[in-house]
Amino acid sequence: MSRSAHPAGPRHADVLPEGHYSAPPTDLNVLDHKVWAQTVGRGEDGVVTVGGVPVTRLAEEFGTPAYIMDEADFRARARAWRTAFGADADVFYAGKAFLSRAVVRWLEEEGLNLDVCSGGELATALSAGMAPERIAFHGNNKSVAEITRAVEAGVGRIVLDSFQEIVRVAHIAQSLGKRQKVQIRITVGVEAHTHEFIATAHEDQKFGIPLAGGQAAEAVRRALHLDGLELIGIHSHIGSQIFDMSGFEVAAHRVVGLLKDIRDEHGVELPEIDLGGGLGIAYTSDDDPREPHEIAKALGEIVGRECEAARLRTPRISVEPGRAVVGPTAFTLYEVGTVKPLEGLRTYVSVDGGMSDNIRTALYDAEYSVALVSRASDAEPMLVRVVGKHCESGDIVVKDAFLPADLAPGDLIAVPATGAYCRSMASNYNHVLRPPVVAVKDGEARVIVRRETEEDLLRLDVG
Repeated sequence: MSRSAHPAGPRHADVLPEGHYSAPPTDLNVLDHKVWAQTVGRGEDGVVTVGGVPVTRLAEEFGTPAYIMDEADFRARARAWRTAFGADADVFYAGKAFLSRAVVRWLEEEGLNLDVCSGGELATALSAGMAPERIAFHGNNKSVAEITRAVEAGVGRIVLDSFQEIVRVAHIAQSLGKRQKVQIRITVGVEAHTHEFIATAHEDQKFGIPLAGGQAAEAVRRALHLDGLELIGIHSHIGSQIFDMSGFEVAAHRVVGLLKDIRDEHGVELPEIDLGGGLGIAYTSDDDPREPHEIAKALGEIVGRECEAARLRTPRISVEPGRAVVGPTAFTLYEVGTVKPLEGLRTYVSVDGGMSDNIRTALYDAEYSVALVSRASDAEPMLVRVVGKHCESGDIVVKDAFLPADLAPGDLIAVPATGAYCRSMASNYNHVLRPPVVAVKDGEARVIVRRETEEDLLRLDVG
């Protein structure tokens, strides 16, 4: 459904064309484990549990809305990526998906490296004890202060995103008496089949240095001749929420072609290639993501084949899963406030959160699943739109889904696969307080990011 221009914003309430949504499931009480975290299940009393803890207890203890994270699931996914790629490759967790000090410690313990893209993310990583040499620093406009802190801390690599940044990082490193390891991010002209705002390898966007027109080759030449830099590889990222590996195949072909040109012109074989992240997860039952071992095998074969054809030694591969690790590990727990049937259209279900805790539906037309979790129900399915409490017509959490027709105020519903980008992109729109992140494992629950309070909000208002 396209959005139409309207003085009050997108016309999200337009009637959906027939057949836009899938048929209702045969049993609304069944939870699809493709979408939910590993330890989530429905108990005999109908209440959903995670890590052995009922959601009713979580709501009572921590309130709603709340992001509920399955720690065992997070750790298992991190281990799966580490195991799939083995000792001859590097896995950098993309901290932009969700980052906290607890998560940094889990990453350290499970053997993953960390990718940050701001001074705040770097500060979080360092404060939690992540070894600096296991940190990569991204970003298209890193400040002098951010670069200085990264070089002083000894981060393992800085990904250069522009010609200005090549000089900037080199100057800062040299002034500090250091030689900073760097990669150059290039755009390879591959547009992943994804939303325009999360496709990142076509030329017309803000990230990277284009391969076209010899710009990437010139960036390499400059980096190789600056004393403050040690160029260790080329970085490429083609987008987000990707299921098709063909884009990576084209990207690898072009990156390896650049590596061959670098060898032929400068006599240097760069030792690393970073293919980024962006691998998709299941937000609905229709999504079919690949497992880490399948991804590792496919990427290894692609790069190996391209390097063999170019007569290059196969470089060390790096990948950057963020969403693919943390996305499925969490769900957002809401309390239903109002249920408003609109005859001939759908029923609007208002919850106590909304676009302030999940902006992705409004921003990307993202699709989500939803389930009644505080009890089971044998009622007939009804078509619903789950909306938030904000003064905004575009405040939609789940555009179209089915919930039991006996849904009532006070029921708890949950939206799965909200571990990535929801807390990270959360806001205080309408001065709504950001929810806590609650980690659950082996029957125990604890807050790892506390709920904001009105005192937090007012403390910043110095007027």
